[in-house]
Amino acid sequence: MSRRHAVTTGYVLAITALTLAAVPAGAERRAASPAAAVTALAALKPPPGMLEALQRDLGLTPVQAQARLLNEARLAPVVPQLQKALGARFGGAWFRGTTAQNLVAATTSTADIPQILAAGAQAEIVTRPLTQLASIKKKLDQALPVRPVVASVRYVDVKTNKVVILAPKPEAAEILIESAGVDKSAVVVLPSNEQPRPLHDLVGGQTYYVADTNRCSIGFPVFKGTQNGFITAGHCGKPGQTTTGFNRVVQGVFQASSFPTNDYAWVAVNANWTSKPAVDNGAGGTVPVVGAKVAAEGASVCRSGSTTDWHCGIVQQRDASVTYPQGNVFGLTRTNVCAEPGDSGGAFISVDQAQGVASGGSGDCSLGGTTYFQPISPILTAYGLSLQTTAGNPPALSTGTCTGYPRAATGTLTSGQTAAQTPALGYRSTATGIHSGCLHTDVGADFDLYLQKRTGPTWSTVAAAEGVTPNEQIAYTGTAGTYRYQVVSSSGFGPYTLGFNAP
Repeated sequence: MSRRHAVTTGYVLAITALTLAAVPAGAERRAASPAAAVTALAALKPPPGMLEALQRDLGLTPVQAQARLLNEARLAPVVPQLQKALGARFGGAWFRGTTAQNLVAATTSTADIPQILAAGAQAEIVTRPLTQLASIKKKLDQALPVRPVVASVRYVDVKTNKVVILAPKPEAAEILIESAGVDKSAVVVLPSNEQPRPLHDLVGGQTYYVADTNRCSIGFPVFKGTQNGFITAGHCGKPGQTTTGFNRVVQGVFQASSFPTNDYAWVAVNANWTSKPAVDNGAGGTVPVVGAKVAAEGASVCRSGSTTDWHCGIVQQRDASVTYPQGNVFGLTRTNVCAEPGDSGGAFISVDQAQGVASGGSGDCSLGGTTYFQPISPILTAYGLSLQTTAGNPPALSTGTCTGYPRAATGTLTSGQTAAQTPALGYRSTATGIHSGCLHTDVGADFDLYLQKRTGPTWSTVAAAEGVTPNEQIAYTGTAGTYRYQVVSSSGFGPYTLGFNAP
């Protein structure tokens, strides 16, 4: 099967591709009808303002916007299932069509086609698995200099099965690629004038001021123990700097900040501010924050910021590397959502799932542009934070989020690493009752969770969660004794967050 996808850049081209995408034969039977979409989404209750923003920013009709959200909700769980099933042959997955009516899954083996079709996705055969492309991109990140800027952006494009480099002078980039020792056929260099910049100038998206001069936007309210605060972009402030709110009332202090390399920070607020699990929708209302499940490529995503309020678009590529004037930032997510100075740090959300905080971009909200966000999971892991959600503290097991538990642990498993014990020596339970554990990882990594009880010098597994979703949950009724959780990488690599409680 040959690939016939053209790489496009820029806001207008991305919208055109969504609008003109053909519906393959049989897709009509799989896609929800407009009437069914309206009925189903009435039950899903899209957040206030989201449907209207999708219509405005993606050029959709009301029915198309509703159908899009329904299709994304219906097909999103298929992605981690196929990634686990295909393993090293997995080439990525993405939504296709104006209403995201089709999910495409790529593989390097034709033998996987029946399994992909049976899961409800369309199959595409590619030359390189996702892991190989990620490795090539990492080498290019190391080979391309920050100054002078030879390549402003690098990312893996699963739709073309290549690593894409956006360069102001393609010839200079081509010369450096030669010396990087990578497969040149896996790399495409595109001429681009895109020059991402940090967007300089307690509800997600609202204004705050740093040292009464610089203005940024709140990302998501979080807490660390009993301390409330919020996450935001790292370039907005440094540890020790003070903040005031949108009303110029004294608000908080930057506790930690990382920029460049990463672009994240968190601010602890004083007792006069109450954190809410919500994002400002720019129209006098708010969108609830229910969890932090990662949206698939091609999924709808909306941004709230203090300069341009509420705008929506599409998740285009993940693990993008961006060269700002201050240096490289890695691991960002690329979108065609517009933004302007002052929107930095603002919340990116997909329906009701927190995605990350605005880092930087190019263009504006008059002509359109490209914006990058820092995913939320690395921020929470780096600083030991918990996301404020509508589930409360701690959340119920059914919410799909692992924040808010009275005990927590974080870590990172590399590819091929089999296990990490958390905590290594275990914890003591003095009564019979329910042991609740919740493990969260990023999409792309399949980690399993085991609860073990010590019997003499050995540990015995008493409960296991071995699903294919980013969250694994255990609820086990056990007697008094010493227990521990074991986190095992079934496939993939990345950070994890474990929340748990015990009787």
